[in-house]
Amino acid sequence: MIWTYARQRLAEQARAVAFIVLYLVLFQLVVLQTVPKGAGRVAGGLGMVVVGLAFFLEGLFLGLMPLGERVGQQLPQRTTLPVILGFGLLLGVGATLAEPAIAALQTGGLTVTPWDAPLLYRLLETEPENLVIAVGAGVGVAVAAGMLRTWFGWSLKTLLFPTVGLVLGLSIFCTRDENLATIINLAWDTGGVTTGPVTVPLVLSLGIGVSRSMGHRQGTAEGFGIIALASLFPVLSVLLFAIALNHSTPRPASEAEFFAPANREAARRLVPTDEKLARLAFQRGSETARRALFPEATQHAAAIASLTMPAVRQALLGPLALEDWLLQRASPAEQALFKEALARQPDGLAHPAPALGGVVLSAAGMAVRAVVPLVALLLVVLVVILRDRPRRPDEVLLGIAFSWVGMTVLTSGIALGLGPLGDQVGRPLPRVFRSVPQEEGRLLLQPFDPAAVFPVYGRDGRAHPHFFLQNRAGEPVPVPFDPARFDPATGRYEHIVKRPPLFGPGLSLLGVALVFLFAFGMGYGSTMAEPALSALGRSVEELTVGTIKRGGVIQAVSLGVGLGLTVGVARILYHLPTVWLLVPAYGLLLVLTWLSEEDLTGFAWDAGGVTTGPVTVPLVLAMGLGIGNGLEVVDGFGIVAMASVFPIITMLLYGLLIRARQRQSVPGQAAGEAGHAG
Repeated sequence: MIWTYARQRLAEQARAVAFIVLYLVLFQLVVLQTVPKGAGRVAGGLGMVVVGLAFFLEGLFLGLMPLGERVGQQLPQRTTLPVILGFGLLLGVGATLAEPAIAALQTGGLTVTPWDAPLLYRLLETEPENLVIAVGAGVGVAVAAGMLRTWFGWSLKTLLFPTVGLVLGLSIFCTRDENLATIINLAWDTGGVTTGPVTVPLVLSLGIGVSRSMGHRQGTAEGFGIIALASLFPVLSVLLFAIALNHSTPRPASEAEFFAPANREAARRLVPTDEKLARLAFQRGSETARRALFPEATQHAAAIASLTMPAVRQALLGPLALEDWLLQRASPAEQALFKEALARQPDGLAHPAPALGGVVLSAAGMAVRAVVPLVALLLVVLVVILRDRPRRPDEVLLGIAFSWVGMTVLTSGIALGLGPLGDQVGRPLPRVFRSVPQEEGRLLLQPFDPAAVFPVYGRDGRAHPHFFLQNRAGEPVPVPFDPARFDPATGRYEHIVKRPPLFGPGLSLLGVALVFLFAFGMGYGSTMAEPALSALGRSVEELTVGTIKRGGVIQAVSLGVGLGLTVGVARILYHLPTVWLLVPAYGLLLVLTWLSEEDLTGFAWDAGGVTTGPVTVPLVLAMGLGIGNGLEVVDGFGIVAMASVFPIITMLLYGLLIRARQRQSVPGQAAGEAGHAG
């Protein structure tokens, strides 16, 4: 019986993950024409995501949710409003720390460079714990504000309008500063990351419990809307936190200026040790960074030569493979230096893969820091303040253990499977869009014989010099010869490896269409499989007595997520400022909110939160950051923000359409409402 139950739960999570994984793999094979790298490791990571998600959600249902529901039902009856507000604040912080997607947000700093975006780098790499606390504080304030609204019976609109105006105004203010402008996308993405499988049920149960204890007739409906606030207030708190840090953060600079010895004091404010500064120069910098860090030619040559030693290479390159570093990061001169050093030490190419145990151990520690404070908070309030205890202590303890195990396995799976898969699809995606060849790397050919060059005549009758080069299959392929890249004194030739556009230079519109179609299909399909959305649709159908159907809710929200991802990808591809998209989107949203009824407002605004789950967020973030790397932009954040706002728009439009049809089906209803209003 236990095996049957476990198999059902695993099958549910596998179905939720299967579509989006198959969609990405097929797109990579058919459209991008590449094979997934490390397929075995990625597949194992995806399996860990399925198992971890099943354990985590089961632990949530057995342990955390019963504790939250019991506290939510009794707290308003036995305590005062200040105690409820304080508990809501702490609950928001604790739930945020326990969200699985927070780990994906923290790994976003792995692509940010401190010379291009010092403040963004500081938030994600230097002070990630403080960033998470700032996000949690925003969620806590949102929960407290939601409690106030429920306690006094305020309309949700009275909180939404000023909050949206304040957040948009603050975002526009940040665009005026070069440092603050880089954190706008991150701030808006935090609103989607925080509303996951931990925050949503705990916050909803608390809101419904307070509403029912106040004797409100529509307590369940009034419980909606807190998730909407929990999506907005973290944006506000991150913006305020960034503004507070901005005055003590260095300004953007060039690579050479950042790594120069004269700038070492300013660099130490972001990168505290010389060892980490060296890793940064090798993993994210170009030859310019390394030349500035090692100003003497002998120092630079010694640093490159040290890469032949496996231990030093592991310390400097980390998870970056030596072949990838030589192809993507090293200059021809550095390739030559490494080749000379390797000739003296030919056995230095072994590159140990990152140990699975280290990934799991790190995830286990993170899970302890996430789960234990939240459980401790709920137990202290229940046992010490309310002088009560859980109804089934054994199930609660088992649920807590399941939550810890599930979060450990899930976080490890995200690091090993979902993250690399999203990056592998996102990084080459701009090649579909571009109508020009993309530089893939550089090869240093030495010695090079100019006699190997031969002419190839074009249709214009002109001769173009070429030479034969073996491709990866070992076949000779003619490639263009550039005389400017040949050094006769050393016999060295630098060949730039270019990957042609997938659809040719005359079909760039097809590339644009495929990129957008990919983004829409990914958002639409993954949202259709989101279990939280199905639960929301069922609740909306019950509360509206079948007026708004569950299937209609799922279709409307999925359509919104697909549109949001499409707009988010377009923002990165065309380098559009996020504020240009957020202001009109939220402007339309406020108009639709003004026209909508109170219940529909709560349903629709919460829909933007339930769509960003523990599978979608890491994958979308990894894909966005991969696209950003492919286009060499500062960051790829902002896609989650778009995927959160557009479902609210489509849900409100769907609700208004239903209401309009109802008025048409009952001709006298509109007149009766007008007479009643008069």
